[in-house]
Amino acid sequence: MAPFDLTSLGFIPYALVFGAIGFGFGAALEMGGFGDTRKLAGQFYFQDMTVLKVMFTGIIVAAVLVALATSYGLLDMNRVFVNPTYLWPGIVGGLIMGVGFVIGGFCPGTSLVAASTLKVDGMFFLLGALGGVWLFGETVSSFQGFWLSSYMGRFTLPEWLGLPVGVTVLLVVLMALLLFWAGDLAQQVFGQKRPWAEVRRVPGPRSLAFAGTLVAASMVLVVHGQPDPESKFARMGPELRRSVEERAIFVDPAEVVALRKDIGVQVAILDLRDERDFNLFHVGGSRRASLSDLESPERLKLLVDQPPTTVTFVVGSGEAGALTAWRRLTALGVPNLYVVEGGINRWLERYPVDACVAERVGRADAKDVPAWRFLYATGSSQPAAWPELEASRSFRSPCGEVASAEHGGGVHARSWPAATYTKRVKLKSKAAVKGGCG
Repeated sequence: MAPFDLTSLGFIPYALVFGAIGFGFGAALEMGGFGDTRKLAGQFYFQDMTVLKVMFTGIIVAAVLVALATSYGLLDMNRVFVNPTYLWPGIVGGLIMGVGFVIGGFCPGTSLVAASTLKVDGMFFLLGALGGVWLFGETVSSFQGFWLSSYMGRFTLPEWLGLPVGVTVLLVVLMALLLFWAGDLAQQVFGQKRPWAEVRRVPGPRSLAFAGTLVAASMVLVVHGQPDPESKFARMGPELRRSVEERAIFVDPAEVVALRKDIGVQVAILDLRDERDFNLFHVGGSRRASLSDLESPERLKLLVDQPPTTVTFVVGSGEAGALTAWRRLTALGVPNLYVVEGGINRWLERYPVDACVAERVGRADAKDVPAWRFLYATGSSQPAAWPELEASRSFRSPCGEVASAEHGGGVHARSWPAATYTKRVKLKSKAAVKGGCG
């Protein structure tokens, strides 16, 4: 399933692929007249709407094809990098770029096209853009608070509108077709100076065929919809299924504890058990959540947009429920996601609680059946909940043990034997492969 990892090709083939894409994009812009400042600036005066037609054609055709590929399992959109949204800085930056576009007749991408064809105005604009980049880099620290404000993460139109992908694509296509029609009317009136009585109001047969094809493809999207997480996971390739079979996603509790000690890594633990079992005992700092909660748009967005140094673990009493959650959340794009090996049952094997608190009543296997019977709720008040801490004044022994004087009296200290395990966690982050006019 796309997107494909082209880095495996080696540096030179990798560079050649992106060089060919860039060359083709530049050639398409030049053939569309995007190296001519008069044509580019003409759109702002409604005299030449070529830029609107070409750019929006590219946008809606790409939107329909990408959504169709996602709908039929050919593309995993969750693995495609989408620029994070900084709302107000983006609006201000867009206005500044728009003013520069009107004055200079170029945007950064089209200035490169013009400069590559040895147009002097394109070269001067490109030099000005490079100077602006330098000036921005030297001054951004003075307004960095605003520059990083209104962060919304990966924010797309379906999320904003609260609509299915297919419906959103259909609305975008209809909006673009309306703009094409209005732009053609404006070009006839302001560019060709035609009297209103002579303006051609009905698009030609080719335009109508193009519009009908896009609307029909969008309607297919609306009817077919997007695959559910289970279907997406089944199409994501054999490497993920192999990672389950080879238990590469199951992390020993001792490795989780080691990562909690690492100041360069943020560890998040999602406990899938019910409220009763969570209150009896849970790992310190973990959060209880049901799978349906985690798949809600708000919670899912937080999980997907976590910093690349964050490792997320799902845990149940055993492994069965956590594995189901891992499959579904992985299909929905949650990065650096792992399962705590053996669940809470295995955790308590590694880091036992006090004997007067719980007794063992079963085997620590993959089933989601508690293997320990707690006499009362301890939450995260037992040392086993925080194995990375050698001692804490909040740990009070309920078993009538005499507190050690060397630990300040009343402190329930616990040392754990060194554990051997195979390291499983490998931090991964999405590469930002960018392009376009800006």
